[in-house]
Amino acid sequence: MKSYVLTVTCRSTRGIVAALSGFLAEQGCNIIDSSQFDDLDTGRFFMRVSFISEEGVGRSALSEGLKPVADKFEMEWDIFDTEERMKVLLMVSRFGHCLNDLLYRWKIGALPIDIVGVVSNHFEYQKQVVNNDIPFHHIKVTKENKPQAEAQLLEVVEASGAELVVLARYMQVLSDQLCQKMSGKIINIHHSFLPSFKGANPYKQAYQRGVKLIGATAHYVTADLDEGPIIEQDTVRITHAQSPDDYVSLGRDVESQVLARAIHAHIHHRTFINGNRTVVFPPSPGSYASERMG
Repeated sequence: MKSYVLTVTCRSTRGIVAALSGFLAEQGCNIIDSSQFDDLDTGRFFMRVSFISEEGVGRSALSEGLKPVADKFEMEWDIFDTEERMKVLLMVSRFGHCLNDLLYRWKIGALPIDIVGVVSNHFEYQKQVVNNDIPFHHIKVTKENKPQAEAQLLEVVEASGAELVVLARYMQVLSDQLCQKMSGKIINIHHSFLPSFKGANPYKQAYQRGVKLIGATAHYVTADLDEGPIIEQDTVRITHAQSPDDYVSLGRDVESQVLARAIHAHIHHRTFINGNRTVVFPPSPGSYASERMG
């Protein structure tokens, strides 16, 4: 039996859930998990349904059969095969903690993705990436060659078939063109001190101000730097006895965890962009283990 995920976004109105559940039942499908949300402010409806096709109806037939229902409610929708892994391109500069964490999770099966390449504007992690049998692409970025570097990056994205780009502490600003081309498909991680502590050494600035909580934010990338829809956040408490080095160490840990959780939610189709915000459905208690391991 094949398992699928159906995602739906549309204007909120009566009868959507009944229509979808009725369609799936008619197609011989059994719903395993369902999450939904009505945004009363925007009038938008969001839904994610996990289901099993018990009578062997395939994705193409399900998609074709769903069209009349989708047209009636003017839905934005998709059906995903849970066995198909998302193709992900990682990007990194000189801070490797997020890259190392993602590679480890990928190797042990805790992050079920296909890493189709790693792009960097430096060479620090070339050997590590190549040793994992992952293509490494060095794209030098300067003030003078930014358009050419961006064109190279777009070539890598298209040639690799990347469905998601992850900025694992990649310290270059992406162009508006790329952000628009891959809207909702680029995830970034940064320390949560922005905009309070901009510029160099944010953790040192936090230490000097006596900050008691530090954290990290993972968000979708938009043309507005570090202001895209937020997917995941977390914090860790600091005391007066800890040093600037402790701030950096704890900050890197929370950055790695937050980025991994954001990617996890995206690849399992649990995230929906809702204007400047997101709707992020949690994994159900009964499905988390199997989802986590792919």
